[in-house]
Amino acid sequence: MMFIVRTSGETPAGCGFEIKQTRATPALATGGTRDFFCEGDLDAARGQDLNVVPVHDGWYADDTGGGVAVWGQGQFWEVRDTPFHVVETSAGAPIRLPDESDAPLVEVRNAIFGV
Repeated sequence: MMFIVRTSGETPAGCGFEIKQTRATPALATGGTRDFFCEGDLDAARGQDLNVVPVHDGWYADDTGGGVAVWGQGQFWEVRDTPFHVVETSAGAPIRLPDESDAPLVEVRNAIFGV
């Protein structure tokens, strides 16, 4: 499970989770100045009196042009160094490669405009 631990800049110390990515806390958010994207037990982190922020499906940009993509309400995630290059993924992320049973690719411009 992916979640955010928000602090005043110090790296969160605790057990039951691993830090995967960091960023400055967005200006619209309150409760700290540094966000740590963690994977592990959400309830264990809350039990350690950490400022835990659950994640929702979406894209969470970091400070360097990459970020964290999350879906399945934190169950599945990808850490990316650019929006299109995956560096690390959750072990349970559904990955499916195309095979012969897939329909052939369509040249969209030709199919729509006849070009």
